[in-house]
Amino acid sequence: MTAIDLNSDLGESYGAWRMGDDEAMLAIVSSANVACGFHAGDPAGILQTVKAAAAKGVSVGAHVSYPDRVGFGRRDMDVTSAELTADVIYQIGALKGIAAAAGTTVRYVKPHGALYNRIATDPKQGAAVVEAIKAVDPKLVLMGLANAPILELARKAGLSVVAEAFADRAYTPEGRLVSRREAGAVLHDAQAIAERMLQLAKEGTIGAIDGSVIRIEAQSICVHGDSPGAVEIAREIRRSFEGEGVVVRSFLPAA
Repeated sequence: MTAIDLNSDLGESYGAWRMGDDEAMLAIVSSANVACGFHAGDPAGILQTVKAAAAKGVSVGAHVSYPDRVGFGRRDMDVTSAELTADVIYQIGALKGIAAAAGTTVRYVKPHGALYNRIATDPKQGAAVVEAIKAVDPKLVLMGLANAPILELARKAGLSVVAEAFADRAYTPEGRLVSRREAGAVLHDAQAIAERMLQLAKEGTIGAIDGSVIRIEAQSICVHGDSPGAVEIAREIRRSFEGEGVVVRSFLPAA
């Protein structure tokens, strides 16, 4: 029986500014990438999301970012290795404290936005993130882009990794994400997305933006919590999976 993790980026509301529907998503996904305050999220909201994740048995991960609230963490930054390592340590530590207060633990780390894309192929910044994770807790798993060099870099450094694919994003023929600046980069048709993800889960392939078919080996699938219709997309993916005998469960063993 095929099994795969379904994750979403949550905890991204800030004060009166609401982002996504965390409660609804937590009833669908098996892992939650929770903002740590650098690109989004305020302490009260983050705590509320982590408490809800704990109550539903959803695995919690630290969604670390460049310090970029205005740009929602989607602007690339040429920071020093020392700064980046310290920033990631700080964010993981903050979420670990909130998780402890909520009666759960942080079990993995997933970089967000521009940082995620940068470290996929940048060994310098990738090494800085890996160093930060190991400094806090070498048992934490790094979630990264499937087929990207960062996964092997992290493995060689002694970290466990999980390869991730994106439900609501288009792919280049090289297996990279199409830039959000380009037309067609973000997908919205819930049924079409579910069909793509079922193909990925069962066959390990997906259609690229040029119509070619590429191979992606992923243990987790992400639905961005801030995407329009995110809840319906996630719900349709899960419905499709369960109808075809694909089990949705965390890539991590039960705590």
